[in-house]
Amino acid sequence: MNWESIYRSKVVDAQTAISHVKSGDIIYIGGGAGAPAVLVDALCERAPELRDVQLVHILTFIGAPYVDPKYEGSFRSNSLFIGHNVRKAVQGGRADFTPIFLSEIPRLFQRKIIPLDVSLISVSPPDEHGFCSFGIEVGTTKPAAENSRIIIAEVNQQMPRVLGDSFIHVSRLTHVVEVDYPLPESVQGNMTPANVRIGEIIAEMIPDGATLQMGIGGIPDAVLDKLHNHRDLGIHTELFSDGVVSLYEQGIITCSKKTLHPGKMIAGFLFGSQRLYDFVDNNAIVELHPTDYVNDPFRIAQNDNMVAINSALQVDLTGQVCADSIGHMFYSGVGGQVDFIRGSSRSKGGLPIVALPSTAKDDTISRISPLLAEGSGVTTSRNDVHYIVTEYGVASLYGKTIRQRACELINIAHPKFRDELTQAARKLGYL
Repeated sequence: MNWESIYRSKVVDAQTAISHVKSGDIIYIGGGAGAPAVLVDALCERAPELRDVQLVHILTFIGAPYVDPKYEGSFRSNSLFIGHNVRKAVQGGRADFTPIFLSEIPRLFQRKIIPLDVSLISVSPPDEHGFCSFGIEVGTTKPAAENSRIIIAEVNQQMPRVLGDSFIHVSRLTHVVEVDYPLPESVQGNMTPANVRIGEIIAEMIPDGATLQMGIGGIPDAVLDKLHNHRDLGIHTELFSDGVVSLYEQGIITCSKKTLHPGKMIAGFLFGSQRLYDFVDNNAIVELHPTDYVNDPFRIAQNDNMVAINSALQVDLTGQVCADSIGHMFYSGVGGQVDFIRGSSRSKGGLPIVALPSTAKDDTISRISPLLAEGSGVTTSRNDVHYIVTEYGVASLYGKTIRQRACELINIAHPKFRDELTQAARKLGYL
């Protein structure tokens, strides 16, 4: 039987595909902008018939109707990275959060620590050989699908065919639901004056020929916006967006100086506008891979001049970084921060950078604080931190004493909080 016949034999409607889900199943939902919206809606329609179904996922850029209180008892969400669509449910105890490095998520499925029964995924139409691309979300979705008993795939006519370790043959799919709808799109990050200044400072730190890791949001967008005078930059990151496309089109990102995968942009997933999705479609310069490859610190370190740019919610005067919680309330997740901080620190010429505005809530709270808020998690330990950047400058912490660290961090805090921080540091015995 040829692949076309195999494919046609698997095509059903969403309701028929989801009818194979049963109570007690553990289901993976495809992540990012590759979340299968039609299948998720069909699953929620079956809620009255289902009990104790666990839904495992990372950040998704569609709605999360399954965390509605009316589905309690039918579904329980387990986030490996918390997004805005499930944050209230997690903080309210109606959904779960599993802290995990992005590089280690595939291992959860491979070792059956989370034994998956079903994966709900979104893929591109098959090519002439019967292979579908996982499109814009390969990172954790491909490993999940490969370790599930049942794979239910939306084949979306608008999913780009993205290259790399990013394909699944139609014979591996259990059921196929054909759909045709636009992928979720993001707007550019909010580039506040603080973000713009942070972008300028970090851009000055980046050498020509560097390989970059950065996500999406105000600070990454501001950094990318200040790189127009650089040359031969490369990309190795868990995620990138439209700003990378602009720099590539201007000849600034060439990937020609990369020491690992020269000539290639390497990532795990993508999120941006339709312009980005059109750019990556069948574009040989872009390769997506699972996160146990992209985010492996030892592989990251093989990129010379690896610059990792990550964000934080709060930093204490010893250099401890909190990026996933506000006090005891879980806000996001570890993601790839520690993977890339450790990888870039071992890179020849690497720069591990944590960037954050100096204040929050209209300058009423200092993000650099004597101590992390009670209940806060330490995302990146003080032992891993090299550079902290705010709009007031760079604190170089690696190899520094606690006294030196406190002085460096006070110097890049907002001026209105520096005296207060100095007094606190003395009280704590840091100065």
